[in-house]
Amino acid sequence: MNIIGTITEDVFERKTTPEKWPSYRTRPAARAILLNELSQIALMHVSKHHYYKLPGGGIDEGETPREALVRELAEEVGTQAVDIITEIGQVDEYRDQWEMKSTHYGFIAKVVGELNDPERTEKEIDHGYETVWVTNIDEAIRLVQSGNPAEYGQDFEKQRELTFLEHAKHSKIVQ
Repeated sequence: MNIIGTITEDVFERKTTPEKWPSYRTRPAARAILLNELSQIALMHVSKHHYYKLPGGGIDEGETPREALVRELAEEVGTQAVDIITEIGQVDEYRDQWEMKSTHYGFIAKVVGELNDPERTEKEIDHGYETVWVTNIDEAIRLVQSGNPAEYGQDFEKQRELTFLEHAKHSKIVQ
């Protein structure tokens, strides 16, 4: 998958330490611009922390990015099935405070069939995760930009989601 973005501490005007990056633990994840039958886009509203993000999450050992995406979309959004339409690209994050490199694989996917109730984790419930459907990519970008993340790492999430959304918009993958 093509790398479409790299996010480091210097993006947020903080000192970055690239000399340490080779020793960082890695965390792969898969995310989607998920469309429903009306071509609306799913966003996760994290109400406790006042920001929006794309649905998706970590890749478990033995899973491919696509397998993890299907599982995560079922858990977070309640999809019974999804059709993965195309790849968007890869965004790497180097979070110095956590000594972690996150590699996120982005996809465009479409809901197949009805939605079930999501099976969110206790942490997601505590953080006020709620699925919202927006009418187009410009609205999704506006909502993600409007977020005001308060905790370390959430600023990386915001920048990552904007990278995926802007790339999909400029590539005319999603309108």
